[in-house]
Amino acid sequence: MRTDRGYLVNTCVPEDLRSKATTLTTGDGVRLSALVLGEGPDGVLLDHEQGYSICSFVDIGRQLAKRGYHVVIPEYRNHGASQRTAVNENVDRDARAGLAELRRVGAKRVFLAGASCGGTTAAVAGVDTPLRVVGLLMMSSPARCIGADAVPAVRKLRVPTLLVVSPGDMQGAVEKQVREVHAASVARKKELVIDESGYHGTDMIKRAGASGAALRERVIRFVVDSYAAAR
Repeated sequence: MRTDRGYLVNTCVPEDLRSKATTLTTGDGVRLSALVLGEGPDGVLLDHEQGYSICSFVDIGRQLAKRGYHVVIPEYRNHGASQRTAVNENVDRDARAGLAELRRVGAKRVFLAGASCGGTTAAVAGVDTPLRVVGLLMMSSPARCIGADAVPAVRKLRVPTLLVVSPGDMQGAVEKQVREVHAASVARKKELVIDESGYHGTDMIKRAGASGAALRERVIRFVVDSYAAAR
């Protein structure tokens, strides 16, 4: 749908947040729908899974904005209200567009977060952002996804890192790649959480009942603690 300000937004976005929609333009000229929540110098980038939507992270984004963080949630190319392209490659540029928007609206620092391929691309894009990176969250994120390779990235990101995966996800294939990322990470504080729900990405939070609620609080606390450690 189109908002009152003329921006395209996925109909999954709650009505009270549609006024927060904007349009980003990537380095290769693709137009992305995005939400910008909160304000201030402490930014959070939330990148959703391939095949999911901007609403994967809306609940967490809303809570982080209420805690004083400046949150950008881009919707990746070929998803939801974002532009369709013939080739679904270079999606790390979608993450970079989210980081550029955070910088444009006044953020000075950023916590990088994403699920599945969104986590992979968040890490890759975070290596060369002018923003000061304070932490990294990757949920069910493969080492490599659509041309983006997180292994070289986490060898450069010396920030608190939280990796979450379910062992049953794709019969253990995702866990194997998450463990590869964990082994490559040079972060002095890095955590690997094995979630027994069996779900993928943000479904570990959204569909897993009480354990999902506990994981959501753990994710939010990790963001808060990472910013506290950076000060």
